[in-house]
Amino acid sequence: MPRVKRGTKRRARRKKLLRHAKGFFLTKGKLYRSAKEAVNRSLRYTYRDRRVRKRDYRALWIQRIGAAARNNGTTYSQLIHALKAGGIDLDRKILADMAVHDADGFASLVGSVKQHFPKPGVVQTARPAVVRHHEEG
Repeated sequence: MPRVKRGTKRRARRKKLLRHAKGFFLTKGKLYRSAKEAVNRSLRYTYRDRRVRKRDYRALWIQRIGAAARNNGTTYSQLIHALKAGGIDLDRKILADMAVHDADGFASLVGSVKQHFPKPGVVQTARPAVVRHHEEG
């Protein structure tokens, strides 16, 4: 079987990997073996953090909506309940943007769903309680 030296393919693969490692600290950006480890690790982190970013933004939107809701005399959960009951389908991203950039519009939105807020002292349940009877066997 003939000997294969892989000259250009090996060089191309290494150059590509070192391009990914550009800007890494010390040997991780220069030497192939440590660059390979660092690039593999960074690719795992980027894959994971694309999902984490979605969680982080949702948490930020909820905090902003909650703060704006409290400024308008209600809570986050009451506001979301009232919006669903009122048939207003705005997602949390849009609501948070309104809360930050259009406080008057957010206040009018809260005012428009005021009648759907739960009454104080009345406990509302999402579904009726199910009573289970156990049969003795």
